[in-house]
Amino acid sequence: MFRFAQSEYLLLLLIIPLLIIIYALLVMHKRQLLSKIGNVNLLSQLMPDASRKRGWFKITLVCLAIFCIVIAIARPQTGSRIKKEETGEGTEVMLILDVSNSMLAQDFKPTRLERAKLAISRLVDRLKNDRIGLIVFAGDAFVQLPITSDYVSAKIFLKSITPGIIPVQGTNISKAIDLALRSFSENSKKGRSIIIISDGEDHEEGVANAISEAVNQKVRIHTVGVGSAKGSPILLPNGNFLKDKNGDMVITRLNEAMLKTIAQKTEGIYFTATNADFGLTRIIENINEMEKKQLTKTTYDEYREWFVYFLLLSLIFIIGEIMILERKNKWLNSIDIFRSKKLQNKKP
Repeated sequence: MFRFAQSEYLLLLLIIPLLIIIYALLVMHKRQLLSKIGNVNLLSQLMPDASRKRGWFKITLVCLAIFCIVIAIARPQTGSRIKKEETGEGTEVMLILDVSNSMLAQDFKPTRLERAKLAISRLVDRLKNDRIGLIVFAGDAFVQLPITSDYVSAKIFLKSITPGIIPVQGTNISKAIDLALRSFSENSKKGRSIIIISDGEDHEEGVANAISEAVNQKVRIHTVGVGSAKGSPILLPNGNFLKDKNGDMVITRLNEAMLKTIAQKTEGIYFTATNADFGLTRIIENINEMEKKQLTKTTYDEYREWFVYFLLLSLIFIIGEIMILERKNKWLNSIDIFRSKKLQNKKP
């Protein structure tokens, strides 16, 4: 099957006949100007280097280049878009990852954030029929990855996460929970859970209301505490340690009380992460015991793109147009590959 992914751009092909008409009118106008000076055939003998054919050949190359560029923009494709749907039982899991500056502390190697990303990546490898979403938060929260069964994309999005992804610093867990509750699919109320990975240093209010809403929607919230109770300084990407307004070094400590409360009130699990065990294995086992719902997994076979080849052709035509001069080349004209035949036909 052949198709154009963006067929509306094919209308640009109308430029080609318009360009040919304009060039033909220019040639006619030039010929009329020459006729006012004298006989056109005589004048052409006085200008042996001039070539009408070369001009038409150059405009033909320009038209071919435009044709190829327009076809490339319209994205020619071959193949077929095959839609496959597989139905199975699974759960929906929203991962909430703290990306505040405190997650740059190095009491986990290399940092709390990088260790959390590694643990999430291993968790994704264990999923089968489940759907997963990813929310990042600091002083604000946003959906990094909507609920999906595309685990490859989940790992790609995970790699791109840095503290700078959220411009507003702080730790607003309540906003992240509210966003996660709104991000589940609406077709079922079963098999939904949230996993929060954070150091628990919440600087905003509203956590109690977020917990109450999660209980009402029967969504379990599991929490993983990342950090140490004794605390650790925060090494910023520029190589300096984070300091407060007074110039004192900021020490970030794990706030277990906050994370334990969230887990207990929503019938979830709290786990204190260590470098050896991040706790996600135990949490995912608990999630697998939940009542599951029917989930449909949709996959597609993509079309094959051909626009690159048309772009290469257009480049060849453009180079050819640039290299060909409108006037005849005297040096090339001096080369007569048929001279031997002329000498053979000469009478003695």
